[in-house]
Amino acid sequence: MKDFRAMKRRGERISALTAYDYPTARLLDESGIDIILVGDSLAMVVLGYQDTTSVTLDEMLHHTRAVARGVKQALLVADMPIHSYDTPKQTVETAKQFVATGAQAVKLEGGASHVAQIEAITQAGIPFMAHIGMLPQSVREEGGYKVKGRTRSEAEALIADAHAVEKAGAFSVVLEIVIPDIAKQITNAIGIPTIGIGSGEHCDGQILVTHDLIGLFPWFTPKFVSPEARVADEIRRAARAFIERTRLGNALSNSGGR
Repeated sequence: MKDFRAMKRRGERISALTAYDYPTARLLDESGIDIILVGDSLAMVVLGYQDTTSVTLDEMLHHTRAVARGVKQALLVADMPIHSYDTPKQTVETAKQFVATGAQAVKLEGGASHVAQIEAITQAGIPFMAHIGMLPQSVREEGGYKVKGRTRSEAEALIADAHAVEKAGAFSVVLEIVIPDIAKQITNAIGIPTIGIGSGEHCDGQILVTHDLIGLFPWFTPKFVSPEARVADEIRRAARAFIERTRLGNALSNSGGR
């Protein structure tokens, strides 16, 4: 975990992407990514749920176990799903289950409101990545995915959250959909790296959902993402080519048998 603090001090950007299965994890690891996150975003992009609140702990553990088999170099972090960290005791129990599946660190959503849980994790000797700003697990209560830090009170709360998670022992903090100027203020105010997603270019690193990066979930792409590939189009093209070749082969076989 000290390496990431050193990267921040040197001004080296930290790269992070999500993975939910063995081949994706192995490909990302071989590409030299710094952090691989088994994100609860798998709820939507892999399991077809409406949002992250539907994914279960067992599902997260299953996918973390698969990802761990493909990771040799990157730091493997696992998301703790909603209601798996309601109390400090439950939080540690959940974190230990992730470690047992191969995760090297865990992440949960919340800042100052979850200091007790964060301290419980770090005191148990488990590395912890924080997550503040827009919290996907709270999307139903908030009525959607909303940019954070627009008002002075929101900005002050975010800065307080960042200081709180750092003091509680987090080695880094994800800033999701935070106003870029506020994300910059937070980045300059704390000693641990900020990992941005939709929060501008001034964070110490960036994380994306891999399906968004490579265009593998074409039905929805966040506004802040510019896909580097169009894998969904290639899958459709390959499938249609196979269908056509198969049908043509069947037609030739039938005609040849007459």
